[in-house]
Amino acid sequence: MAAVFGLGQTQGPENKYRSQEIDESNGIPVLMEHLPNYDSVANRAAFAKNLPTLKAALGDRPELGLIDFSAGTEAATAPYPAGKLLIIEYSSPQASADADEKFQQVVAGHSSLAYRRIGNYNVFVFDVTDPAAANALLDQVKYEKDVQWLGDAPKPPRRGVSVPQMANVLFSSILWLIGGGLLALTGGAFVGYLYYRRMVKRRAEMATFSDAGGMTRLNLDGFTPEVSHDRLLGR
Repeated sequence: MAAVFGLGQTQGPENKYRSQEIDESNGIPVLMEHLPNYDSVANRAAFAKNLPTLKAALGDRPELGLIDFSAGTEAATAPYPAGKLLIIEYSSPQASADADEKFQQVVAGHSSLAYRRIGNYNVFVFDVTDPAAANALLDQVKYEKDVQWLGDAPKPPRRGVSVPQMANVLFSSILWLIGGGLLALTGGAFVGYLYYRRMVKRRAEMATFSDAGGMTRLNLDGFTPEVSHDRLLGR
């Protein structure tokens, strides 16, 4: 797939740049539209998907040789008063992170270069004369990506429970169980004691009654004494 080097604005939604992300309203790669003040630099902006195209826009710079275009990497560049800005977008965050380590080593000690990783973008400013202006230009680069789920968005993960937290919960539960058991035993014993006292008092208040003297006795052997009627309860 050949990469196309484009200058200026493109009319119509045709994907002449063969970019992975195209603005459907005008056919411009989304990466180019992330150049600061794109409308003012559109006629001088360039888009590249390979090293020769990028060198044609920025010149033969040794830093460009570190860019790996083999996995769908894309780049956009435009000149600004603070320097020539280059935005590189790799196909994965891991590739961007790996390239970031290399770029950091190259930029170290070069006052004419400014570099920063912004989101999944690796951004350079070449031909820097004013570091403050170059940093201000880098501040204007925004990594804006919208993630849309094809179905329902997954639920956020539940907060985990640590071992100390679980131990505290178990210890508190055991204390509540022991306390509840002791309270139940104490309450049961107290209620039982009150019931026992009430029954004893009630029994003490009952009148003593015996009908033993009214029983019919058979004196068959002649040894059983006669029952005195005056000791019987009155009728």
